[in-house]
Amino acid sequence: MKILVIGLDGATPELLFGDERLDNFRRLMEAGCYGHLETVIPPHRIPAWMCMATGQDPGSLGTWGLDKPTNNPHNNLELISSKPIWEPSIWSQIAREGKRTCLIGVPLWYPPQERKGVWVSCPLPHKEIYTYPTSVNKQIRKLIGSYPMDVKHPRFYKKNQLQEEIYTMSRKHFQVVRYFLQNTDWDYFQLVEIGPDRLQHGFWRFHDPQPPLHEPGNPYQEVIRDYYLYLDHELAAILDILSEDTLILVISCYGVQRLEGGFCLNEWLVREGLLVLNEYPQEITSFNQLSVNWEKTLVWGEGGYSAGLFFNVKGREPRGTLSEVNYEKFRDEIGKKLKAISNDQGKSLEAVVLKPEEIYTKVRPGVPDLLVQFGDFSWRVVDSVGHQTLYLQGNDPYLDDCNHGQFGSFILVAPDNPLQGEIEKVRLLDIAPTLLELGGYSVPSSMQGKSLRADKVSNVTTDEGFSAEEEEIIRERLSGLGYIG
Repeated sequence: MKILVIGLDGATPELLFGDERLDNFRRLMEAGCYGHLETVIPPHRIPAWMCMATGQDPGSLGTWGLDKPTNNPHNNLELISSKPIWEPSIWSQIAREGKRTCLIGVPLWYPPQERKGVWVSCPLPHKEIYTYPTSVNKQIRKLIGSYPMDVKHPRFYKKNQLQEEIYTMSRKHFQVVRYFLQNTDWDYFQLVEIGPDRLQHGFWRFHDPQPPLHEPGNPYQEVIRDYYLYLDHELAAILDILSEDTLILVISCYGVQRLEGGFCLNEWLVREGLLVLNEYPQEITSFNQLSVNWEKTLVWGEGGYSAGLFFNVKGREPRGTLSEVNYEKFRDEIGKKLKAISNDQGKSLEAVVLKPEEIYTKVRPGVPDLLVQFGDFSWRVVDSVGHQTLYLQGNDPYLDDCNHGQFGSFILVAPDNPLQGEIEKVRLLDIAPTLLELGGYSVPSSMQGKSLRADKVSNVTTDEGFSAEEEEIIRERLSGLGYIG
């Protein structure tokens, strides 16, 4: 059985499942199972897609975000890559069993690793050589010309230009996907389209009536819904290519939600005397460009859709200041301070403070000492310094139109899948073992999730298998998808 994973970065359940115009997505929902997908903490692109592929949580992978903070005197942030990720993934297990894979745009698989198949890396970072084998680069250029891995600086585009750039990028991406679906030998094929994420970050306040800046009747009110309709048309073109024995998974590792504002975490740490600078910047400065006095610094933070706080621990960090003896007491004190933070109106930011060992199976180096989310992810965490305020709101260029949320989406269809209809309480870590089991592959013992088939099958089948009526219903659904005549 072939496996096709269609990753739609940031696709939100309410839009994907709720728009009746999305005929092809709804056909898949009717033929298989679907539901909300609980993501990992933090709900960042990296590590979420890595966790989906390996069935392991961020702590076990030692991968928390795009940058790995460090107090190296020459570089406070190190860009993370696929090189330190050695845990078995879906495709490595499939390759181990002698099969071929094709990956296009899967986050963090940069640089492309040598495997049996085709790899086109994700937009991290923009590089000229982004394929394996390198000859694939020439094939793509011959097909579409330049390959737009991402839209550059989406926050600073004019809206019409941003919309046009995203559509141009997505059309080229899907053209490449269709080409390799038809012209390569593959057993496992995964794509991740970044367009939904980029469009929603640029247009969510025009779509969602809740944000303060929403203007009813604005000219961009239907931009996001129309893009989902465009994705439905791309899905139809893909379905026309597939053979009958293809397992199909449509997945987003997280959704999006409204954004109320941004909290400047490192500004707060500076004011609290926990992050000490040699000099306060005269302009807004990213953390890796700050002049940090490490001999006096106790804590620094990395922002994004949630926050990670890193402690300057003696014996662990090159110029540590916090004694291991005082570590737990200090961590509890910082947690209390964070929970007491209020916004500029005096209302609590409702900080949820988590210790990694409480939510992760393992905690490897690179994971924060504390994880924090504000206002149920309605406040973005800003880690640059120089804003002269703790709070950013409105049209501030350091804010997007939305924040990532805790639930993504999935739709799963397979010829022998006993799971039907909406399924609840599905976790991101359950996806890898589910795909491997349904595809007939061994599931690595390192995977922490559980196969949905193993977990749910007892509730939908009997020892005798499907009844004649159940088999007829499934056959009708599969026939509607073109799997059987």
